[in-house]
Amino acid sequence: RGADLTAEEARVVINLGEHHLDTETMAGAEAGTGYFKTEWDGRDIAPSMGEISVEKQGDGIAWGAVYWQYFEQLDRITTHETPLRLEKQLLLQQHTDTGPLLTPLDSSAALAPGDLLKARIVLHADRDFEYVHMKDMRASGFEPIDVLSSYRYQDGLGYYQATKDAATNFFFDFIKKGTYVFEYDLRVQHKGNFSNGITTIQCMYAPEFTAHSEGIRVNVK
Repeated sequence: RGADLTAEEARVVINLGEHHLDTETMAGAEAGTGYFKTEWDGRDIAPSMGEISVEKQGDGIAWGAVYWQYFEQLDRITTHETPLRLEKQLLLQQHTDTGPLLTPLDSSAALAPGDLLKARIVLHADRDFEYVHMKDMRASGFEPIDVLSSYRYQDGLGYYQATKDAATNFFFDFIKKGTYVFEYDLRVQHKGNFSNGITTIQCMYAPEFTAHSEGIRVNVK
């Protein structure tokens, strides 16, 4: 009953700057779906390719994606946000006569083996989300205090927290619009200069909703 939208084989023309892709002339397209993939190396990529246009002739559905992939040192990564936004802090925990004292760390701070740290992640969501995964990396010289994975509940938000060798993972069935704070303790174990990595978050069934924090380095003397 009605048109078979997926059976439409109308021509699609894609322009990326000076590059023109025409589905009628593309070699190696997948039979039936017409799927094809084109790649360019870094030396072939020009700023003009950021101007992208897609022209489709006829009815039916056509879909695709464009992405730019590259490598970067973790501690040089800057913050990226969408409707999801993350803030990551490391705080040095010290016991004083007036009680516990939390001091935010910066790139110039010097730590020592045995120091106790608190990792604090602030999540901002400007709408409701379902099925979200957040991954918090940590420096190889740090060890988590709480190593047991379990389901947790705080501030009206339920989630499963799983501790792994290089990161702590948070799995959410549902995140209601708002701001949430997650904290867990770390112990400094080794001397050295470490990258603390970044914190990433992504909606698992709508991957365009993703964000990550900035990366920092930590120095243990």
